[in-house]
Amino acid sequence: MVAGESVAAATLRLAELRDGGCTPEQAWQFFDGLAAVRVEEVTSGRWRGDELDTGHPWQGVLVESGWYGKQFDSADEVQPLLFSTPDGRIFPVDPRRVPLFLAGKVPVATLRPVRRSLGFLRPALATRAPRARLRNLEFRGKSSAAMIYDHLPIIDLFRRVDADTLLGVMDMRGLRDPYFFILYRDR
Repeated sequence: MVAGESVAAATLRLAELRDGGCTPEQAWQFFDGLAAVRVEEVTSGRWRGDELDTGHPWQGVLVESGWYGKQFDSADEVQPLLFSTPDGRIFPVDPRRVPLFLAGKVPVATLRPVRRSLGFLRPALATRAPRARLRNLEFRGKSSAAMIYDHLPIIDLFRRVDADTLLGVMDMRGLRDPYFFILYRDR
């Protein structure tokens, strides 16, 4: 298979998994088959986020709460959480101000008022300082870009689907099941 066919196959497979849902095992199999991506390949600015539905308890939590994605300006200047206000303004959030302990414990529908309130909550949640770093780390047999949170026990690990799409998995201390997400490069 030539490289272009492999990228096309990965893009098609991601669409199938995203649209139809998948098991964690299927997501791991797809993740493990993807190419590594280097830090310097992702440090190009803003990435829009989406979820891969594996039945994880956090499914819908980030999206329904107004999560937009991530910002990678350099290896040492990363915003791990971007949120979008109802009027479309995108801003970085300090992850320490997000009650992650509630994820999966409250119904997703209860997050819609939070999303509508983001304009009001922005001053309390926003940050200007970078809150994470990017490093190339070995994980599941490949050295690839990973985002390390500054103040939380979380590492997001990435693999390349195509030039503008990454599949990520959150590795968080105490989180039993993997949380898979997708990042699309903003152009």
